[in-house]
Amino acid sequence: MTPDADERLARLQLARTERIGPVTFTQLVQRYGSAREALDALPGILRKVGGATYAAADPRAIADELARGEALGACLIVVGDDAYPESLAAVDPAPPVLWARGRVDLLQRPAVAIVGARIASAGGQRIARGLASQLGEGGLAVVSGLARGIDAAAHWGALPTGTIAVLGGGVDDVYPPDNQDLYDRMIVEGCILSESPPGTRAQARDFPRRNRIISGLSRGVIVVEAEIRSGSLITARLAAEQGRDVFAVPGSPLDPRSRGPNALLRDGAILCEHAEDVFDALGSAGAPPPRSAELPPPEIATELDDRTLAAVEALLSPTPAPRDDLARSLRLPVAVVSGALLELSLAGRARLLPGGLASR
Repeated sequence: MTPDADERLARLQLARTERIGPVTFTQLVQRYGSAREALDALPGILRKVGGATYAAADPRAIADELARGEALGACLIVVGDDAYPESLAAVDPAPPVLWARGRVDLLQRPAVAIVGARIASAGGQRIARGLASQLGEGGLAVVSGLARGIDAAAHWGALPTGTIAVLGGGVDDVYPPDNQDLYDRMIVEGCILSESPPGTRAQARDFPRRNRIISGLSRGVIVVEAEIRSGSLITARLAAEQGRDVFAVPGSPLDPRSRGPNALLRDGAILCEHAEDVFDALGSAGAPPPRSAELPPPEIATELDDRTLAAVEALLSPTPAPRDDLARSLRLPVAVVSGALLELSLAGRARLLPGGLASR
């Protein structure tokens, strides 16, 4: 069910609260049934596990974020909204909050990402632009990160048909500045998307989250040029983990920018020389399993005693372990262990990770 106005505001406030990442957000709302109830329950949880004094995100900061978004003409999308992209909703965990400028309807279109080197060759940029144009004409939105080089070429190629740029900073953070003309076109003809509040300037830690959204929006990710250690290969790895197809454009072994795509091909990526290679591979089975952009049904909140919390914490190590394995070791229901991990994470004594993993 689409959240009402109060619940949407509570989801934004919960998502902006310190120590509440996407995994914790999802588990809190699942456990308490709504973000509003989760916000009300948090002070008691932290008192019980000896965590720091709890303070939800300041309502004044939330009001300021909403005002900045409104001034930009941006659209707030929270998980559960009809506008939330179905493909991204299938990612574990889905980003709780998104801001969008431009054509929000593009978020519902099947999409493919094109990523690659910032310092790209002229040939690489020509390939990216041509692929983007052909994929767009075939009905796909093209997703990238608005960076120099391959990203910008892909956006320009797909601008007439539909392209989405995912930013590390807020939806008003134009970086690099020399892409200002492209950005101005995209807020009219394309879509700008970000998980960060408007007014945020991107920092290094924001780009892995940005890359995860790029792959999560897409049926597949095409790498045109990239060095071995690059954000583009991180995006390709995330795509594989999310069950998306990974495509690579081969290049000369004499060019360091070809090492990334060539390594992906050796590891089983799909050869991409023409747009037809992408359409053939995706077919009707290319999309991830559809899922409503709604949070999982609520669990029954379980009262946990100190002994259970201590037993779960004692099993944690720096190496992530599956929640189910912890439950088997303790001979406890998974729901009880999940609740204990949630409370320990809020106290800063555990880390919740995607895929049902936890660590110290």
